[in-house]
Amino acid sequence: MSSKKLIESAIENKNEIKTESSKITLKEFEKMVLDLAKKGLTAEKIGEELRKQKIHPKEYDKKISKILKENNLYISPDLKNVEEKFNRIKTHFEKNKQDKRALGEKSRIFSQIRKIKQYNQTAQ
Repeated sequence: MSSKKLIESAIENKNEIKTESSKITLKEFEKMVLDLAKKGLTAEKIGEELRKQKIHPKEYDKKISKILKENNLYISPDLKNVEEKFNRIKTHFEKNKQDKRALGEKSRIFSQIRKIKQYNQTAQ
């Protein structure tokens, strides 16, 4: 094949990819967001996953976090990340009772969780 035909076929393939993402309706977009949320992903990670699939959330009217809040699936990403960190340190400390630094980290991170929960209650 000539280089001209290769370029034309590459351009056609790009156009096909763009039209595939525009075929998704708002309801399908919401369904995909809810499915990803049920897998345990936060709004940030859902956006990343959709972009990997060539679906850009900015093309739709609703934000991902708003869709999750309407369906009571929204979890503050800050809170989730700090709670995961707390659980890792807690399991480490249970195995290693002599680790005094882990004890201090455990109490420090627990206070972070408390502050984030308090902030989220006043912000709502």
